[in-house]
Amino acid sequence: MTKQFTKIGLISISDRASSGVYEDKGIPSLQEWLSKALTSPFTLETRLIADEQSVIEQTLIDLVDKQACHLILTTGGTGPALRDVTPEATLAVADKAMPGFGEQMRQISLNFVPTAILSRQVAVIRKQCLIINLPGQPKAIAQTLEGLKDETGNTLVHGIFAAVPYCLDLLATTENPMPYLETDASIVKAFRPKSAIKPT
Repeated sequence: MTKQFTKIGLISISDRASSGVYEDKGIPSLQEWLSKALTSPFTLETRLIADEQSVIEQTLIDLVDKQACHLILTTGGTGPALRDVTPEATLAVADKAMPGFGEQMRQISLNFVPTAILSRQVAVIRKQCLIINLPGQPKAIAQTLEGLKDETGNTLVHGIFAAVPYCLDLLATTENPMPYLETDASIVKAFRPKSAIKPT
């Protein structure tokens, strides 16, 4: 039986990168991290767009409703600046809010910088897709996804991606089953209740 591919949308939101002022680092960082962290097959849909709420909303709607993404990760546009409207756009297209993701990201980032409290990342569900706003800096992206570890590699604070595979499991329906997403435990260990774990 062939494994179902997880379709992941990556959106980098930046006025300057989208206009060519400088090179986008968000999508390459996410691609690199996913290639290390995921052990099950996946495909990517990538978008580089400006900080315009209507554009962000339409991009999210397209990736969920037309491209049938199971997971969307955005980077950029989550601060307090007037042009930062990613959370507003994400909430505008949501069916359900998932506040725990944003709370955990800020908790992780506060271990590194006090300005983490200025971050406004949110996560939501639209139809059968989980959408997560990530920080804009590549280093912060990896930290929030993986969490905090000690010198020997033991987890001190769980990264948010540990909860993503099981969240996708819970979005499955009989008509539309979800892919069984698996991770490399040395990067981030996916957590599932024993009853939800499938044999490899």
